[in-house]
Amino acid sequence: MSVADYHELMAHGEVPNVSIRRLKEFLGQQVAVQGWLYNRRASKRIQFLEVRDGTATVTATVVSGECPDEVFDLASRLTQESSVRVVGEVRQHPKRPDELELAVRDLSATPTHGEFPISPKDHGVDFLMDHRHLWLRSKRQHAILRVRHTIINAIRDFFNRDGFTLIDAPIFTPNACEGTSTLFETDFHDEPAYLTQSGQLYMEAAAAAFGKVYCFGPTFRAEKSKTRRHLAEFWMVEPEVAFLDLEGDMDLAERFLCDIVAKVLADCRSELEILERPIAKLEAIQAPFPRLCYDEAVERLAALGQHVASEDDFGSEHETVLSQQFDRPIIVHRYPTAVKAFYMKPDPTNPKRALCMDVLAPEGYGEIIGGGQRQDDLAALEAGIQQHGLPREAFEWYLDLRRYGSFPHAGFGLGVERTVAWLCGLPHVRETIPFPRMLNRLRP
Repeated sequence: MSVADYHELMAHGEVPNVSIRRLKEFLGQQVAVQGWLYNRRASKRIQFLEVRDGTATVTATVVSGECPDEVFDLASRLTQESSVRVVGEVRQHPKRPDELELAVRDLSATPTHGEFPISPKDHGVDFLMDHRHLWLRSKRQHAILRVRHTIINAIRDFFNRDGFTLIDAPIFTPNACEGTSTLFETDFHDEPAYLTQSGQLYMEAAAAAFGKVYCFGPTFRAEKSKTRRHLAEFWMVEPEVAFLDLEGDMDLAERFLCDIVAKVLADCRSELEILERPIAKLEAIQAPFPRLCYDEAVERLAALGQHVASEDDFGSEHETVLSQQFDRPIIVHRYPTAVKAFYMKPDPTNPKRALCMDVLAPEGYGEIIGGGQRQDDLAALEAGIQQHGLPREAFEWYLDLRRYGSFPHAGFGLGVERTVAWLCGLPHVRETIPFPRMLNRLRP
């Protein structure tokens, strides 16, 4: 609503509804705020109602003698999370010059049916997760999901500016992408199908049509894992670029992450303050990122007392120890070919190493990006499918991409939830998504 619209409504005797985030535009004016009672403090003749509306929170001050008696009485009976419409004058807070308050003149409410389950006292994680549908209303959860919203917008804006085309990948797939042991199987009209682990294979097809593409959506892993980094359902963005090599892929990932962090710093200062996230740690996220080949990383880990078995992948402990040595993300590249997927292209100078890379976030948050250059040789890809014991018939369409106009290409996947956990400084990914799905949790 514009200020002109506001004055027109007031001229007709209507008090317009205004979002709390916009109250500063109506200082000294009478407005109405619709929302929910977050908290209430009271003395004999004054009540302070903390009202939230999804955009912000404001203190609505109800003073005996300055409003009708029935309004003061109603305010005294309100319970936490009652929905309310508060009418009053927007004023500067008398003790906090950077805040506003609402001097209440009128009030209407829809009371709750019983006491709100989540009180201001401490609750256990299981209790809060069981009441996740209500826990979302808390300031902390609200701040986390605001940051998530900003990250998602930053992702889309980056790829839009960079000339990418969004291509939606299917959720039902006939084959595995990341290994058959972590697939959720379902029935697709009497034919077995799987919930997607990744949209990458489809993005490779789309890259041949559009050059620079990405998909963005939910992905699923049936890992029997209870670690702080894993969810059964998570959101991933996966760019794929034609005629891009590993070096270009690492450059793209670096620019991408720096852009996301800058957007969060620009738009989410108040949310980061609520989360008590040290801003300086995020301000340090600047290019260039340190780059280590796998063998260099193994040597560093050995010097730090961390042993990696010969030609083995890194575990979460290795990633944590390694990333804690730096104040910004690091890129580890050229892992052993033996531990990577069938579609990874071997390094021509050392076939035992794949042209792949992982981006590890600082402060022990582990891998947030994984990707690399894809195998573009038909015969080599056929051999890889056979070597990994995968059903060839399920990949015939994928092999067509090498039969008809094969080309070098690369890409990666970024997990949104791990990125949110890192930027918010959270100890577990379960708070990074509105309704998490984990090994032991399918509800609410």
